[in-house]
Amino acid sequence: MTINEIAKMAGVSNAAVSRYLNGGSLSQEKRARIKAVIDETGYQPDTYAQMLRTRKVRQIGVIVPKINSTAVAEATAGISAVLSRENYMFLLANTDNNEKKELEYLNLFGANRVAGVILLATVITPEHEEMLSHMRIPVVLVGQRHRQFPCVYHNDYEAARELDELVLKKGRRHIGYIGVTQRDVAVGYLRRKALVDACRDYGIAESEIFFAEGDFSHSSGYEQARLLLEREPTLDAIVCATDTAAVGVIQTARQMGRRVPEDLSVVGIGDSWASRVVEPALTTAHYFYEESGQEAARMMLSLLEGKETVPVRQTMLGYELKLRDSL
Repeated sequence: MTINEIAKMAGVSNAAVSRYLNGGSLSQEKRARIKAVIDETGYQPDTYAQMLRTRKVRQIGVIVPKINSTAVAEATAGISAVLSRENYMFLLANTDNNEKKELEYLNLFGANRVAGVILLATVITPEHEEMLSHMRIPVVLVGQRHRQFPCVYHNDYEAARELDELVLKKGRRHIGYIGVTQRDVAVGYLRRKALVDACRDYGIAESEIFFAEGDFSHSSGYEQARLLLEREPTLDAIVCATDTAAVGVIQTARQMGRRVPEDLSVVGIGDSWASRVVEPALTTAHYFYEESGQEAARMMLSLLEGKETVPVRQTMLGYELKLRDSL
């Protein structure tokens, strides 16, 4: 169904239909005739085309991996703060870390529903790259760096490396590590690589590190810590890719009679609220999640307004070490 067909059925001009769809001036009689045809046919206007003509589509799609994550909550708060000031709304899509759902939402948002998409990315597969490269609306990635797309990301390697070196400077030499899938480049691959590199500099081979892989949940950290400590009772440090895992480690250690930090040093990354209330409080790296959302939203607005002069703008945010009692 096209505007031309709507006009013929309503007995009005194409211009009249266009004015109706864009909120322009029109007589009540013509407005009623056009509305009747649209109601009868179920016609849905191309919102992307409307955006190009009128700039009235002021919605941004935001795709997140886990709606109950502290990092996600802070990032979306930053996105909301910036977009609302410019009278933009955002539509939130939660994938539960399901990359197929992520692709489905990208496809949905790309089908003329929103002006742009902010993707809090985890795993960037070839399917993601293919879809992103063919999106006809702007997309900004948050949390992952990709040379082909605008993105806001964290300094994962250096943050992890500094924490690892603090552990090693404490004299810890029997190191366990709880990470996530290395398909997640930022959290899985770079943070693990930082530990391997730091240990190598202290004469500890990668084969001497005790690795475990979980997910982003507290329960996963709890269970993986139990397995590690049962398998290797001499561990004197467990490094975690996330705060949620580290909090689980501290609870497991207490139940197994291991004192933190006297017997076991524990560190995480993210500086979540739980890292500050667990006993002992967790040594971690503070990430500026809310600022990452703000920067992503500003980047999106610049793309929509045609103000971007750099072909692919990328912004890396810093971090702050939080030295607490678990080290």
